[in-house]
Amino acid sequence: MGPIWSSYYGNCRSLLFMLDASNPTQLSASCAQLLGLLSAEQLAEASVLILFNKIDLPCYVTVEEMKSLIRLPDLLACAKQNISTAEISARKGTGVSEVLRWLQDPHRTNS
Repeated sequence: MGPIWSSYYGNCRSLLFMLDASNPTQLSASCAQLLGLLSAEQLAEASVLILFNKIDLPCYVTVEEMKSLIRLPDLLACAKQNISTAEISARKGTGVSEVLRWLQDPHRTNS
């Protein structure tokens, strides 16, 4: 789906980007997609929430490891967008209420 994402960028103020915390082999491809989104001029003003999903599985990579693997400090330093992160389990609903609060917050900041 990545190649058609740009047709949805117009008037985008929020970007939710989900990473599978149970599948570290996909991280490099996901990181490349994220970098492409962060470099899109139409998304320069969007707030970004990176979701680390599937934290309910016994084989998940910890958030600190995920942040290290995607070089989050470098992303925060270089990106034009405000970037936040959240741990969630879409299956169990863990963290979903925090995501909804983030979407409603007009003063999103880096975290």
